[in-house]
Amino acid sequence: MKSAKGKAASRKETKAALKPVVDDRKSGKRKAAQKADKGKAKKEKKAKKDPNKPKRPPSAFFVFLEEFRKTFKKENPNVKAVSAVGKAGGEKWKSLTAAEKAPYEAKAAARKVDYEKLMNAYNKKQESSADEESEKSNSEVHDEDEESGQGEEDDEEEEDDDEDDD
Repeated sequence: MKSAKGKAASRKETKAALKPVVDDRKSGKRKAAQKADKGKAKKEKKAKKDPNKPKRPPSAFFVFLEEFRKTFKKENPNVKAVSAVGKAGGEKWKSLTAAEKAPYEAKAAARKVDYEKLMNAYNKKQESSADEESEKSNSEVHDEDEESGQGEEDDEEEEDDDEDDD
């Protein structure tokens, strides 16, 4: 008989031990749902890209791929899949020696230099436009202060006039 009571008691203990696990699972799902909401909020806050900002320069591989696409399409006019061109280009790139890759790396380096020049000019424009905006906002604030200050002086003069009437 003692063994029966022991089994029942152990069953209750195991059920009790399982209940918090179920609760944890529920709260875990809630946390996951909250995290998903936060992710959506971050995407909404993301700043829009400036269409005037220069594009990043292509790497040596992409410079190679520009030329490779032309030759690949001439050799394989029936292949329309972009992935097939990319895979074939990747295999070809891996098989090239460092000497064969050198002209593409040189072109990529030249494009990078051009990009850096464009970015410097772009950043200077951004800074100058930001400075102009900050100057405008400061002058607007000062104008408002002057207007409100003049209004207070007018009120004081009216009070003085009222006192003179007495």
